[in-house]
Amino acid sequence: MFHRIVRLSIVKDCILGGNSKLVSKNLRWQVLTGGRNFSQSQSCRESFKIQDVKDFEEKVIGSDVPVIVDFFATWCNPCRALTPRLESVIAERKGKVKLAKVDIDEHTDLALEYEVASVPVILGMKNGKEKIRLVGLQDMDKLNAFVDQVLQK
Repeated sequence: MFHRIVRLSIVKDCILGGNSKLVSKNLRWQVLTGGRNFSQSQSCRESFKIQDVKDFEEKVIGSDVPVIVDFFATWCNPCRALTPRLESVIAERKGKVKLAKVDIDEHTDLALEYEVASVPVILGMKNGKEKIRLVGLQDMDKLNAFVDQVLQK
């Protein structure tokens, strides 16, 4: 009896370009028995991690498109569950909105400035100002409605 082994490798080594923008991430399926590789590229330009306050000002406050800001912590289980949902909702909008991720442990100054008392917190920012906020783990329907509201305001 012949068995096939399939392995999914997720390569999250997004390449930073010269202007510090995320270029791409790859999902690669590899069939071990046939030696065949199947690759699919997925853009992650609409999602980025904030590096410092200046980066936040440039990419969020100075953005010409609405930005969803995800305040999270690496130790937070609801944050880990929310991230793929949020990335999926943002990817569906195809560049109409961006996703900025802010680790509250690395950027406590931003967390204090935006009054983040618990995580996860999601802010809808447009023209450099907070328009709407969600606190806690959300389902896909609420996330879709939230992003639609940000795009309409």
